[in-house]
Amino acid sequence: MRETGAIAGASVAHADATVDEIEAAGGDGVRATVSDLLAREGVEEAFAVQTCNRSEAYVVTDRTVDGNTALSTFAPDVRGGAVRRLDHEESLEHLMRVASGLESLVLGEDQIIGQLREAYEESKSAGGIGPVLKDAVTKALHVGERARTETSINEGVVSLGSAAVRLAAGEIDLTDGSAVVVGAGEMGTLAARALDDTPVSDIVVANRTVPHAEFVAEEVDTPAEAVPLADLPAVIPDADLVVTATGSPDLVVHPSYVDGAGRVVCIDIAQPRDVDPAAGAREGVTVYDIDDLEDVTQRTRESRAAEAREVESIIDAELDRILEAYKRKRADDAISAMYAGADRVKARELDRAMSKLEAQGDLTEEQRETVADLADALVGQLLAAPTRSLRDAAGEDDWETIRTALQLFDPDFTPTAGDAVESDAPDAGVGSPDAVPDSVAEELDD
Repeated sequence: MRETGAIAGASVAHADATVDEIEAAGGDGVRATVSDLLAREGVEEAFAVQTCNRSEAYVVTDRTVDGNTALSTFAPDVRGGAVRRLDHEESLEHLMRVASGLESLVLGEDQIIGQLREAYEESKSAGGIGPVLKDAVTKALHVGERARTETSINEGVVSLGSAAVRLAAGEIDLTDGSAVVVGAGEMGTLAARALDDTPVSDIVVANRTVPHAEFVAEEVDTPAEAVPLADLPAVIPDADLVVTATGSPDLVVHPSYVDGAGRVVCIDIAQPRDVDPAAGAREGVTVYDIDDLEDVTQRTRESRAAEAREVESIIDAELDRILEAYKRKRADDAISAMYAGADRVKARELDRAMSKLEAQGDLTEEQRETVADLADALVGQLLAAPTRSLRDAAGEDDWETIRTALQLFDPDFTPTAGDAVESDAPDAGVGSPDAVPDSVAEELDD
């Protein structure tokens, strides 16, 4: 029987890390990260999430030391102060906060819900999702939905795309200006919509797949056209503002693309970067990245402080529920092992006793039942106190007692020839807390 494992997590996010550090922690993507973690000793489950402002990994192991060791290889090139280490309870709470938008650069933003779902499916495809992480991520998504339906945390929320446009509006006059949006995904679409509410005269949407760019161009009322990425060297010099949000692993805007440009502001909200930072060295060109959006998003955070407190109350209640369920499961695992082990001994000894009694004369069915009831009663009475102690231990987070019980009462243990009991007796197959005798169960429930 495998013990219900505990979660360990590691987070590299915008609150403590730079864009470059988040990119470095991302490695080769979610699936590659999950596959690598699953190959580590003791790792039973793994989950990773990577967005423009966070790279995180979670593992489930039976021993805390195995979880910490496995995650020691996550973000190896990132300075220690940028990596936040999370234990089981902290991981559960953090995932809920992430799903609720409390940990986002833009407080309450909605995109994180879809990003978490996508990360879950990718991790599942890589074989990383088991019962513990399924419960954890499912609960986080549930809390995220509650936060948005029961509070106003996302009312009028700005996305990274709209925050980028706000930043630009504070730097240059967008009246009759020209804007280029690079990327036709969710962030690019949100940026285009935000630009549609400004006085720019035209928008160019550039994307590797032109039909996707055409779709975004049709979403706005401002005159807009779609072009391939290959046209960027031609359209960027005429632009006043460039917002980039692709999913490309490589740089998309090179310094040569701004040659001949006048005053142009480039705001890169992609992860990894789209714009080569060297472009900012050209005269008249200013390059901003996600780190530069902090001032814009801070105003949103301050205005939603009351809503954030409501969301935190939801998280506190949901965290208590999932922790209680987890503790019960941990105790139940140990109790199951204890009863399964005891029942194997009972079955052996009962079989031996019946054989001896049969040798002394035929037994009636009632006599057989009486002997079997006696054996059941003995097991139930002997294990009643340990059962209560194990449940108390779980409630007090005394995992060492739980672990010891699992080792002592391992139902898969096979005695050797020198042990006190025989090893060839049949297995009675009692392996769950449901096997606790009714009389004992009633006593424990009192």
